[in-house]
Amino acid sequence: MPLIVPLLLAVVLFCLGVYGVLARRNAITVLMSVELMLNAVNLNLVAFDAWRVDQLATGQTAAVFVITIAAAEIGLGLAIVLLLFRGHGHADTDRARDLVEAE
Repeated sequence: MPLIVPLLLAVVLFCLGVYGVLARRNAITVLMSVELMLNAVNLNLVAFDAWRVDQLATGQTAAVFVITIAAAEIGLGLAIVLLLFRGHGHADTDRARDLVEAE
């Protein structure tokens, strides 16, 4: 398979993720969009690793680290969203900005 196919797929995934982060209000949708962007990065890492054909598999190793960081990020993000929903009854990111207490 040529290198351009996974790269184009990664571009489409990344653009969908950016659109989801910028256009959506629900915090769960924003977190899923961030995951889409991280998956696009992983696809690029693995595609370039397969194209380069090195013995160390550095792209695959970096992809495993990105997956680990993404798992930690989604766990922390979901905990914040659950606290927001329990305390205020919504998971809207625009309304969450108004919750900052002024001194």
